Amino acid sequence: MTETTIRRAEAADADRLTELIQASGAYRGAYSAMIDGYRVRPDYLARHEVRMAVAEADDRLLGFYALIREPAELDLMFVADDAQGLGIGRRLIDDMLDRARAAGIASVKVVSHPPAERFYLRVGAERTGTRPPQPKTPWEQPELRFTV
Repeated sequence: MTETTIRRAEAADADRLTELIQASGAYRGAYSAMIDGYRVRPDYLARHEVRMAVAEADDRLLGFYALIREPAELDLMFVADDAQGLGIGRRLIDDMLDRARAAGIASVKVVSHPPAERFYLRVGAERTGTRPPQPKTPWEQPELRFTV
């Protein structure tokens, strides 16, 4: 397994995070509208707790998440296609839960990309409902919750 460090994302990381989102194989085809034109901007990184997993050997971005504190929600969660299956996603979720716990947050909402629902359930989330179709997501999305 790749030695990994999880650290806070800084303004200078915004383009790397955007590139990881835009390269995600999970958002091809019908799901591409969700990320069409989406960019992570430095002001987003300043407002929210965004943490990234990087390979210690070469600082390669392996994945990241964004925790919005009020109301508590996991807003973004991406793992690089070539890093999936290595435990990076689980490490990021564990880190997010630790950060939420330290902030006194009791639960964290997730509106999931439909193919990611199984992952969230495997790492401890509970399904709480379904979000109806939206303009950029013309399909229902699973709503889940992590109890911290």
